Amino acid sequence: MKILLKGIAPVVLALSFVATVCAQAVKPDGQLKRAQQKKTAAVPHDPAVRAFQTHCSRCHSAPETLSPSLTGTVVRHMRVRANLSAEEERLIYSFFNL
Repeated sequence: MKILLKGIAPVVLALSFVATVCAQAVKPDGQLKRAQQKKTAAVPHDPAVRAFQTHCSRCHSAPETLSPSLTGTVVRHMRVRANLSAEEERLIYSFFNL
């Protein structure tokens, strides 16, 4: 039973992250959208921003903040799901911690 729970925990964590991002994306005041545009538009030639735009932004919007421990879990989970290379994983992790 413990092994099953350990295997499910990262999936549950990633799904809760996605649900949180989706819930924030529908704010009527547009604050989140402006923050996301600033974050992705701030350094358009940054490889970390390009990695996020290429691999993540087709399904996810950038969260305003994300703790480093949660970032590591989510990026590691999505590396497997999106078949990312180690370099892409590193770039996307650095994008969240700009």
